Amino acid sequence: QVQLVESGGGLVQAGGSLRLSCAASGSISRLIRMGWYRRAPGKERELVAAITNGGSTNYADSVKGRFTISRDNAKNTVYLQMNSLKPEDTAVYRCNFLLIYNDYWGQGTQVTVSS
Repeated sequence: QVQLVESGGGLVQAGGSLRLSCAASGSISRLIRMGWYRRAPGKERELVAAITNGGSTNYADSVKGRFTISRDNAKNTVYLQMNSLKPEDTAVYRCNFLLIYNDYWGQGTQVTVSS
């Protein structure tokens, strides 16, 4: 059974930076994509950033130029570097590993950006 463990969330002032990590335990095979989602209070969950098995990335328009997704295949880990954070980035962030026959979610980590 695969488990995803996230770390790196917290409280930061606007303009600051945080780096989220999501490490998978267990065997990962037939991976299609790693992604980061977020859900702010009263809002729908949205895809923030994703990176495919081939290395292609995509970002939500609201974070382009500020967030960077990357991965370490040897460690089965995906990262989200968040710079120039804004109060509207406040949300619970969850990582997702999408495989051909399954997908896995992290437990979620709170990111709070104060103005």
